[in-house]
Amino acid sequence: MTATTSSETPAPDEWHKTVCILCSANCGVELRVDGREITRVRGNKSHVASLGYTCEKALRLNHYQNGMKRLQSPMRREPDGSYTAVDWDTAIREVAAGFTEIGQTHGKDKVMYYGGGGQGNHLVGVYGSATRRALGITVRSNALAQEKTGEAWVEGRLTGAHTHGDFHHAEVSIFLGKNPWHSHGFNEARRVLKEINKDPGRSMIVIDPRRSETADLADFHLAVKPGTDAFCVAALLGALVQEDMVNHAWLAEHATGTDRVLQELATVDIADFSHRCGIDEAQIRAAARRIGKAVGGVSIYEDLGIEMAPHSTLVSYLQRLIWILVGSFNVPGGTTTHSGLAPMFSYGATGNEPKAPVTGGRIISGLVPCNEIPDMIMTDHPDRMRGMFIESANPVHSLAESPRWREAMRALDFSVVIDVAMTETAREASYVLPASSQYEKSEATFFGASFPENHFTVRAPVFKPLEGTLPEAEIHARLARELGLIDDDIIDKLRAAAHDGLKPFGAALIETSKANPAMAAIGPIVMYLTLGDTLPDGMADAAPVWFSAHQCAMRFTDAVKAAGFEDVADEDLGDALFNAIITSRDGVTITKHTYEQGWTMVRTDDGKVHAEIPELLDDLAALAFAPVDHRSADFPFILSAGERRAFTANTVMRDSTWRKKDPDGALRLSPADADALGVVNGDKIRITTPGGSAVAPVEVNDTMQDGHISIPNGMGLYAEAEGDSDVVGVPPNELTTLDWKDEYAGTPWHKHVPAHLEAVGG
Repeated sequence: MTATTSSETPAPDEWHKTVCILCSANCGVELRVDGREITRVRGNKSHVASLGYTCEKALRLNHYQNGMKRLQSPMRREPDGSYTAVDWDTAIREVAAGFTEIGQTHGKDKVMYYGGGGQGNHLVGVYGSATRRALGITVRSNALAQEKTGEAWVEGRLTGAHTHGDFHHAEVSIFLGKNPWHSHGFNEARRVLKEINKDPGRSMIVIDPRRSETADLADFHLAVKPGTDAFCVAALLGALVQEDMVNHAWLAEHATGTDRVLQELATVDIADFSHRCGIDEAQIRAAARRIGKAVGGVSIYEDLGIEMAPHSTLVSYLQRLIWILVGSFNVPGGTTTHSGLAPMFSYGATGNEPKAPVTGGRIISGLVPCNEIPDMIMTDHPDRMRGMFIESANPVHSLAESPRWREAMRALDFSVVIDVAMTETAREASYVLPASSQYEKSEATFFGASFPENHFTVRAPVFKPLEGTLPEAEIHARLARELGLIDDDIIDKLRAAAHDGLKPFGAALIETSKANPAMAAIGPIVMYLTLGDTLPDGMADAAPVWFSAHQCAMRFTDAVKAAGFEDVADEDLGDALFNAIITSRDGVTITKHTYEQGWTMVRTDDGKVHAEIPELLDDLAALAFAPVDHRSADFPFILSAGERRAFTANTVMRDSTWRKKDPDGALRLSPADADALGVVNGDKIRITTPGGSAVAPVEVNDTMQDGHISIPNGMGLYAEAEGDSDVVGVPPNELTTLDWKDEYAGTPWHKHVPAHLEAVGG
């Protein structure tokens, strides 16, 4: 591995506290470095959330920091398609001009912002929001719109809030299309799974076609046929209602709209639905009875296995009816609302959401459906998108139908990508701006969903920015200045106030914002340029956390005080919380609630759960007539495209040598299917779908059902920045299509792609 160069040389015997950036758990870790190389990684036992826990992925973080060819200069695409390195001043000037021209010629609503952070860098999105406002961009999306928007729409209708399970304490934990052994999703995931498995008083139910690592630990593995989760969950609900395991008293006090819910579930044909999903009716009923008798809380986690499959929004609704019907909400071990430093997502769905330009898809939580973006570009419609601002995201690789995405990117009048490498998306952009890595700046994420305590971590940079790169905060600040939005006199006054203290700074910022709305619109950039100047070395990028800390302190005053700030006056609480966050490398407990306070975060008009979603209950009634199999004679297999495995991490790891297991991204299939095709481990096999074709090595795996196959996510990435097109593994979205999507949220069916297999000779 070739180390990059820089002037600073951290002491090799020093441990640097930070977090892992490879999944949403963001476990606290400590890094030992030598120059710019990460030489050792261990869990941070002092971290308030992860308590020293980490998985094998974090141990390979040097392959993120040093295992890819980094961009070290802005790159401009020339008319012949080649790229030329340019200086930063030229790049900033031409990028600002490119978007300004689109706005003046076609309207500011013809530019889309996509991205805003991955699994470890959400401050990127905070600064991106300022530039969106500066450019007048109103159309946006990100990867959540191919995963979580159906779930968000359901949660908005039910509670108006995000909910999460308490798997550390739940008597019954249910994992639906979710394998937390590899994908985590909550703190100390593997420790918790093992504890549940060993405790005779607790139970685990896994609903998954594959006998996953989590399923191996479960009391009940409901091995549904691929794509039939809705039938399974509906059968569980039918058993709860028809055997009267419903908490009627709780429903009467805390829920509305239950009459039709109970009426529809009373008519579910449990035997038929069990048959349709491939599970013995007795097993369905036994699992339902275990749920129904639980007194220590029921928690459920859905994930991409159902969110990228048939009936995904319906399943998101049905699974929530389980904890609603048994009354396991805002109780120990149950599903709860939660607070946070800032909301990562909006849960204000009403059923009357706005529609996307051109395509008319439902805009949920402010995001247009990912599967509709190419069609919003590749059209002669007058409202088509003309430009894209893409940041810390790789949609050409990570969204459905990559060939169509490549066409769409080249059809734009102007586009810019901000990223650390010449990604698949960068190779199609008008301009590429090189960002500093996630360990070369201060950063944070807003994933935390724990209750009754929640936590937040701002991490300090471990390395200086690589020569030629800039942190996103600086990139956005330079763009704002080029757009004429920075008044240096105002910045100087605010900076001086910040050096006088947080109190004077806050007062000056409020006064300035009232008098200068244009400056207020780029608030994160203003805070970076002013308050950032007063923060410890390298922490300037985290300046906007000050505003979030104040918002949290105002909304959750009692909970913040209970988290260790009891002696702080209300008017000083935001500053105290910010100071704690900005100075701690172990994370901070930011809120500590009572369970009763969980109800204050339910955002419905009457503070109750609104159980009835009429259109989804209509779908439940029609489920008896819905197809259970989307295969055909031409495509007799179902492909799960993008399975989470031991060494997958979306597209952030571009160095294929980081994988200690499954280095080539094998296609998994059952022993019977392998025999029928005449293949063994290591053979090559061709996968063909309606979207494309690819060749992968074979892994015969007895955890797979007959007719069900899978390939991992994060494969098929270009190896180098200078144009080397060699890839390792199959890029999943060379096989997917835009038209297979959920009818409500437009989320893709990545986990349910009809496919054909053929052995490759030689």
